[in-house]
Amino acid sequence: MDKKILNDYIDACAVIRETEAEIRKLEKKRKLVQDKVTGSNPEWPYEPRSFSLGGTVETVADANRLNFEKHILEMQKEDAEKIKRQVEEWMLTVPIRMQRIIRYKIFEEKTWDQVAIRMGRKATKDSVRMEFERFMDDS
Repeated sequence: MDKKILNDYIDACAVIRETEAEIRKLEKKRKLVQDKVTGSNPEWPYEPRSFSLGGTVETVADANRLNFEKHILEMQKEDAEKIKRQVEEWMLTVPIRMQRIIRYKIFEEKTWDQVAIRMGRKATKDSVRMEFERFMDDS
């Protein structure tokens, strides 16, 4: 296990968020329309009737693109879940202190100063960074 899988996890989560945003944008393009038409009963008595019609206005290209984006999103979610499980399994093998450092720095994207503050006990940004780098070099 190396640092790359941690970055892949963060990137996978970002791609999912971006794809979901694109799908929401496409779905907003769908416009619901309603209309009423009048006609008559086809059998006797030939009385006037009104009918309500409703549907969406979208092009076939937009519908196909939305379906494609949804399919891609599902594939990306599956890949991200695999990466997430790999990272979670690996994290169980890591010392607790290093789990905290990884969580703050990689998952929460804190600066080294912020990580040191969260770690407490006289930790400095350089000491925490060096501890992380040594650990990752050994892994």
